[in-house]
Amino acid sequence: MAIGSDPTSLLAAGAARSAAALAAGQLSAAELCDAAIARIESLDGTLNAVVVRDFDRARRQAAAADAALARGERRPLLGVPMTVKEAFNVAGLPTSWGLPPFRDFVPQQDAVAVARLKAAGAVILGKTNVPTALADWQCANPVYGRTVHPLDATRTPGGSSGGGAAAVATGMVALELGSDLTGSLRIPASFCGVYTHKPSHGLLPTRGFAFPGTEEAPAGLPSVIGPIGRCTDDLSLALDVLAGPDAAHVAQGRFMLPAPRRAAVKDWRVLVVTAHPQAAVAADVRAAVEGAGQRLMEAGASVVHASDLLPDLAEVSDTYDQIVQIVLAHAEPGGRSPKQLHTWFDLLAARTRIRAQLRALFTQIDAVLCPAVGCAAFEHMAEPEWDKRALTIDGKPAPYGALAAWAGLASLGGLPATVAPIGFTADRLPVGVQIVGPYFEDRSTLQLAGLLATTAN
Repeated sequence: MAIGSDPTSLLAAGAARSAAALAAGQLSAAELCDAAIARIESLDGTLNAVVVRDFDRARRQAAAADAALARGERRPLLGVPMTVKEAFNVAGLPTSWGLPPFRDFVPQQDAVAVARLKAAGAVILGKTNVPTALADWQCANPVYGRTVHPLDATRTPGGSSGGGAAAVATGMVALELGSDLTGSLRIPASFCGVYTHKPSHGLLPTRGFAFPGTEEAPAGLPSVIGPIGRCTDDLSLALDVLAGPDAAHVAQGRFMLPAPRRAAVKDWRVLVVTAHPQAAVAADVRAAVEGAGQRLMEAGASVVHASDLLPDLAEVSDTYDQIVQIVLAHAEPGGRSPKQLHTWFDLLAARTRIRAQLRALFTQIDAVLCPAVGCAAFEHMAEPEWDKRALTIDGKPAPYGALAAWAGLASLGGLPATVAPIGFTADRLPVGVQIVGPYFEDRSTLQLAGLLATTAN
């Protein structure tokens, strides 16, 4: 059966292909929804990725999508089955963040992003697993248990958007909505061999993605939300649906992202970085990222491996980590601001200076290629204290907290970062590359990720 009409193949092909097939009448939304449900019921018993299931409402949404399609309606995600991270509010479903005290917390209003997905016609099948309080690069909590890697049950799919990455990687759904503060989209995508996009800070509305019982994240927390998909077309489609101001904050208006900087591979100027002063990079990961840069160069791109304009990566990582920790500590019960207020303002000043340096960098290059994370998926760890966790990279011990190091450049800069799969380790575990671009030039990093995929053929 051709992929155009085979529901299982369409789910594996992703949201864009699924949406096109539905619009062309090659199959019904009900058929695609039932195929997704059947796949979840068949595969998820061992994976434990889709932990909140809403199949009855999903089937009603699919029926409504079919009726709309029959009337001639065309919406970007009309009839496309997907999931959202457990931490997003979906009216009528629990939002616990994996915390037992909030096991029965059920919001009555959708997050803004979820409402936009539904308005675009998406069929929401349920919610995917997270680590406790979203605070780990594994995916386990006392409410829903542990999610395992799709290729190796002894390993993690990453976190905190690990359940969603596993669901997309196995073709259980065509699209996922996740979030990222310190690599929570990018690390699972790299581990599971799928695509994701961390958008420019402020581009996508986050209201309704917040700690249970609250509406918004703490002031100053630089977290973002973003899609996980099977290709860059999926990410671009989701970005078009989700981007734009939150009417609760800004009057509604039309928002247009700039077009990609370059159209052809040969016109791109790329900086490849594979060494970090605070984080080991496995040889397999380094080789894959450098290989991606080599493919671009062979296709005509201008590729360099150093720039005096690149900020000090250790300072970037330290500054970002301190900002995040201060905001989180202040938001927690009994939390406090730094003892010296000038410490906070020194951090903000450092961020401003680094962002200015990044703007200068992107006048000379168009994108930075670097690891999304320094290793492939690691084995599950039960040790609760990070300092005692035994992460090993190329046979040498590595600090667990250093997993976030490669997330800092885009996160501190508020910059867009697209992660694309680029190969496998010797153990056949996926590896992804992170493509970082200038602020609000999200279409550029997506474009380069798509061009990179063409060089692999």
